[in-house]
Amino acid sequence: MPSFEYWVKDKSGKDLKGVQDAQDAQDLVRQLKAQDYLVVRVEQVKKGSSMLSVQKGTVPKIRQGKSGGIKLDDLVIFSRQMATLVAAGIPLIQALDILAGQVDKEKFRKILWRMHSDVQTGKSFSEAMQAHQKVFSALFIHMVRAGEMSGKLQEILDRVAQYFEKSSALQKKVKSAVMYPTAVSIMAFMITFFMLAFVIPKFATIFEGLGAKLPMPTQILITISNYLAVNWWWILAVLGGGVFLFRKFISSPLGRLPWDSFTLRMPIFGPIILKVAISKFARTLSTLLRSGVAILAALEIVSRTSGNARIEKVITDLMGSVKRGESIAGPLEKNEIFPSMVVRMIAIGEETGELEEMLTKIADFYDTQVDTAVSGLTSLIEPLIVAFLGVVIGGIVIAMFLPILTLTQAIK
Repeated sequence: MPSFEYWVKDKSGKDLKGVQDAQDAQDLVRQLKAQDYLVVRVEQVKKGSSMLSVQKGTVPKIRQGKSGGIKLDDLVIFSRQMATLVAAGIPLIQALDILAGQVDKEKFRKILWRMHSDVQTGKSFSEAMQAHQKVFSALFIHMVRAGEMSGKLQEILDRVAQYFEKSSALQKKVKSAVMYPTAVSIMAFMITFFMLAFVIPKFATIFEGLGAKLPMPTQILITISNYLAVNWWWILAVLGGGVFLFRKFISSPLGRLPWDSFTLRMPIFGPIILKVAISKFARTLSTLLRSGVAILAALEIVSRTSGNARIEKVITDLMGSVKRGESIAGPLEKNEIFPSMVVRMIAIGEETGELEEMLTKIADFYDTQVDTAVSGLTSLIEPLIVAFLGVVIGGIVIAMFLPILTLTQAIK
């Protein structure tokens, strides 16, 4: 007979968990309901898995939540599960109670319990989320509010989950493309710095003892290494301070706009960043409009969630034009950020009354473009990194072996 792990709540709302044998999942659900338990989840235990056996009628407490911040994937799971519970006709208070008892992260669990208390006092779901804007974005809150007003909360939550899933997938693709060259470049810098500051000076001492004239490349390399050996600590301090100040500058209002404008035009990475920005703009605006959010409120949310000050400025200017009664495509055509294809597709969507559908197509197209660009970037960067390491490390090795070859020829 198969074993099943189950999560339930008793009459007092206490979270319980256990393992029990049953003919099938439905049979176990019937048994648990007969004991006046609210069944949250039932999963079959695979053979050989190390589960704690419990006697019938006794169940252990649910495990403590994990530490760590709340990520996009956590919001995807939350919105999916909430949509399922709402669609099943479970009251909102009870749905929050169930989810608060089974989320993995302790921080998220506490937030859900606070939201549960707020809803119990008469607040709406969106109002309860409003108190936790560091976790729930303006997009999430506005869409939930639109779902509450339209009576389509389950549909809106599904749409939020789809949006977050696609956004998360896009972020992971870009991070994977940047992570490899960044990690290799840092390792290459550290190895080169270590060799110049600590290894080469020992060879220099040996060469000085030989008393022979060193080749020019070797002399230059030893001069650099001697300088680094004496001053390495403050050089690293200056580099670290420079990186810190640069990050502070580009995150400030004064430096954010010029830096974000530069990132959209930089070689190699610039086109990818622009495609990601266009995809995010189109998908966010499409999701909000499809959910019933007003155009100006939707544009404001899109500007705040764009992640790029240059794009944010374009959308802010667009909001002013829309307030004056202009279309979306007209003002976008005047800037140099959005390609003409995107502008024309938006114009067609406005003319045919299918703007949301057209924006979704734009987002899907640029998601595909990002996939292609990331694959091409990875293929391009790998040989460049290998070539760089070959030149730098190979140059150091050759410079150190030149005196040995010179001395060998002199002996002959």
